[in-house]
Amino acid sequence: MNILFYSPDGKPEPWIEGFARALPEAQLQVWREDDATPIPADYAVLWKPPAALLQGRSDLKAVFNLGAGVDGVLQLGAALPASVPIVRLEDAGMALQMAEYVSHAVLRYFRRFDQYELQARDGQWRFLPPYDKQDFAVGILGLGVLGSRMAAALQHFGFRVNGWSRNHKVVPGVHSYAGSDELDQFLCDSRVLVCALPLTPETTNLLDRRTLEKLPHAAYLINVARGAHLVEEDLLALVQNGHIAGATLDVVRKEPLPPTHPFWQEPRITLTPHVAALTLRDESIRQIADKIRALQRGEPIAGLVDRNRGY
Repeated sequence: MNILFYSPDGKPEPWIEGFARALPEAQLQVWREDDATPIPADYAVLWKPPAALLQGRSDLKAVFNLGAGVDGVLQLGAALPASVPIVRLEDAGMALQMAEYVSHAVLRYFRRFDQYELQARDGQWRFLPPYDKQDFAVGILGLGVLGSRMAAALQHFGFRVNGWSRNHKVVPGVHSYAGSDELDQFLCDSRVLVCALPLTPETTNLLDRRTLEKLPHAAYLINVARGAHLVEEDLLALVQNGHIAGATLDVVRKEPLPPTHPFWQEPRITLTPHVAALTLRDESIRQIADKIRALQRGEPIAGLVDRNRGY
């Protein structure tokens, strides 16, 4: 079989070597924009591909996305071969990393370490009364594989956890909300809001002034999904007027964040450079290789993307 690989980030050689070990029966080639003729392939393994890579292809049996979020592929629209299944990574080590990141951000706010850091800059040694955990529910937008793992980690620390998704989901220990009719109540009941949603037309700009104002006074926002979920000027205004106590953002609309962006000057907004969950190469290769072999045997696989839903 022939596998076509593309990723704009980093070097392809470790991926090629890894797939050669995991799928020795496959021939792997890296797609390059200056290729004179299309490279024939049975499968494509890619991340944020240009339209030219997939447009007009009729030879592919499946497209494997090197991540859980598939917006970078689906945004190609009509350039995607209509009948070719798109397959996302279901976990590949990302869920645990996300749980670590979100737990740290929640605990940092709950234990008031963010405020202690600001006091330390000013040379202040001052006790701050602790928050009451009974009045401190964490709400997770998105209860998929990643969101469910976050919920389990936060419950370990004794936090009440709410979850919101498109349809009701049963996650142990989580108070589940679903659909647009229950979104406002979910927000009102959540002192910390964690965004772990896929990016779709329905979730783009979901975190705007109207949504964020539904959160309790001095609530906190954590975004580990996509920058386009958030209307950045609305968050900034609500942080500056005190309705939102602060935010931890691993994603922003334009990455890297321009040096002149006002987020850099707002000390209550913590920024990290899209590192909440890194794709682990060996685990990703193993998962994709197993699914390719299953497809070759005519067996069903998990992780198929519903193009209409966007995930």
